[in-house]
Amino acid sequence: MDVLITPVGVADVDSVIKLARQVWQQTYPGIISEEQIDYMLAQRYGRELLLAELGMPDIWWDKATVDGCLAGFSSCMTLAGGGEMKLDKLYVDPQWQGSGIGARLIQAVERHAHVADCQALILAVNKRNERAIAAYRRHGFVVRDSVCVDIGHGFVMDDFIMSRSLPATAASW
Repeated sequence: MDVLITPVGVADVDSVIKLARQVWQQTYPGIISEEQIDYMLAQRYGRELLLAELGMPDIWWDKATVDGCLAGFSSCMTLAGGGEMKLDKLYVDPQWQGSGIGARLIQAVERHAHVADCQALILAVNKRNERAIAAYRRHGFVVRDSVCVDIGHGFVMDDFIMSRSLPATAASW
């Protein structure tokens, strides 16, 4: 298996949107309603939003390809105040989950964090997404907070905020 991690480009946006829908439709039923899934996908994966984010200097989008086919993606951003980078999105095609692609995407985020002089990674994960929570724990993340955020239209994100310190030097890269 030849996995390549590269930046998401304009030509990748439609494929990323399609993969996001596929993963969400497999992951979130039973955790959140279909209405909330559709709302959040529209809110977070609009084509114009993704294109705009690709041009922002403090947001990074990466893709994982296997033999030239999209297998996963991540996005991360530096947070105001510095010192922390948020792993905002990390999704792997269901057929490739458990193959180490998520770990490779996390490593790419760590490299972005190192370049941005961040000391920690944080992320938000639905409290009922046990599979993702277990995966993040395997990568050294710990729960640091519990939040319930109103995202509009009667929906909330009931999440754990997880964090992980980063090595101080590039020696670990």
